[in-house]
Amino acid sequence: MTEAHLTLLLSAVLFGLGAAGVAIRRNPLIMFMCIELMLNAANLAFATFARYSPFLPEVLPNSAELAPSSNLGAATDGAIFVFLVMTIAAAEAVVGLAIIIAIFRTRRQVDADELSELKG
Repeated sequence: MTEAHLTLLLSAVLFGLGAAGVAIRRNPLIMFMCIELMLNAANLAFATFARYSPFLPEVLPNSAELAPSSNLGAATDGAIFVFLVMTIAAAEAVVGLAIIIAIFRTRRQVDADELSELKG
């Protein structure tokens, strides 16, 4: 297996762990950490594709030909996607933690099963 395959495998494992954490855990703080883990796994995949595949449709059918990219446009596109995902993750963390703190101040608990309705 090449370095690109191992990096994509790591990205898939991290994304799977994050998805399992969101599905299994009921604490909203843990759920937000798992969502952040999933977003970071997507960032790793974007960066890997930007580094190792100059033209994605030509590379995927025969993935044994993965080589470091000499195409500056592909690397720039991947970096832009990573930056956008990081921006969305930061905004999600700010808004999500503000909601969790507001709920905790009113109810003194933050269990996702107990929060079936959000009345003010």
